[in-house]
Amino acid sequence: MARVLAIESSCDETAAAVVDGLRVRSNVVASQIEIHAQFGGVVPELASRHHLDAITSVIRAAIEQAGLEPTRLGQQLDALAVTDSPGLVGALLVGVQAARGLALATGLPLHGVHHMQGHLFSAFIGDDRRDPEPFAPHLALLVSGGHTELVHVRGFGDYEILGATRDDAAGEAFDKVGKLLGLSYPGGPIIDKLAAAGNPSAVAFPRAMINSNDLDFSFAGLKTAVAVHLEREGQPNSRAQLEDLCASFQAAVVDVLVAKTCTARRARGCDRVHLVGGVAANAGLRARFEQVAASEGFRLVAAPLRYCGDNAAMIAAAAAAQVEAGWTARVDVQSSLAIDEVGQEPEAAVT
Repeated sequence: MARVLAIESSCDETAAAVVDGLRVRSNVVASQIEIHAQFGGVVPELASRHHLDAITSVIRAAIEQAGLEPTRLGQQLDALAVTDSPGLVGALLVGVQAARGLALATGLPLHGVHHMQGHLFSAFIGDDRRDPEPFAPHLALLVSGGHTELVHVRGFGDYEILGATRDDAAGEAFDKVGKLLGLSYPGGPIIDKLAAAGNPSAVAFPRAMINSNDLDFSFAGLKTAVAVHLEREGQPNSRAQLEDLCASFQAAVVDVLVAKTCTARRARGCDRVHLVGGVAANAGLRARFEQVAASEGFRLVAAPLRYCGDNAAMIAAAAAAQVEAGWTARVDVQSSLAIDEVGQEPEAAVT
């Protein structure tokens, strides 16, 4: 098993972790939620500045928690890793430059990792509370931040996007609807909690593209439908009404995500479905998938809650797999790069 120290700074979480293959030795995350909450969303310039403030202490904490000696990293690690795509360019560069400095100081190879590939690994990694399991082919519903994708994982480095959002991703819809309702940022977790006590049939919101002949998604219209409802009916005037509205909105999102995933699973003959990404922490979504998995007879693997959001453990695990597979160490910072473009191209390797 390759021992890897990884850094993640693609958006608003500064993180560092050490893994032995798929087993986590340390995982440290410094969140910026409180910083961006006053603006109702992530402010890229602020994110970059706070990454600069936090990154040294976060890396140091990950090294200490893993029981490593800072002056002997070159002997105690097999490689370094950093998220190099996709993400906010300024935020990515903070992590990349810190990782390059470590690589120069230790002489260790530095592997760039695609953020979404990291999320794919979040369902496999283990720690003191959960045993890791070998990377295996599966169908992944990847719902993270600005991404909603169905990915057929045929093997390590062999990814096919079967469907993706055409506009707002599910996570963006949650946050925008939360803002419409006057909820704090991020809106997704708050809506999920409110929805648990509400009636999902209280408001008939649309299930966009649920019966389309493809596997793509669209959630911008659902957000607009909520806005129109609020214009007509006004803001909920009781907690019960707010819970019903949140439950109805969430049910519309969940129905589409589950229906599209099941269609893709049957079409590709996948008996294993993974739920990964920040929105994979949604209790309503997880519960529905558990019900469907039991009724249709496929295996559902949902990433542990502690690894659903952005973290460096998943990045380190993906990098460990790259090391073990003999991939050339390289870093190529890109703000936008599809997961199906990930692969080994030695002739283009740049460090």
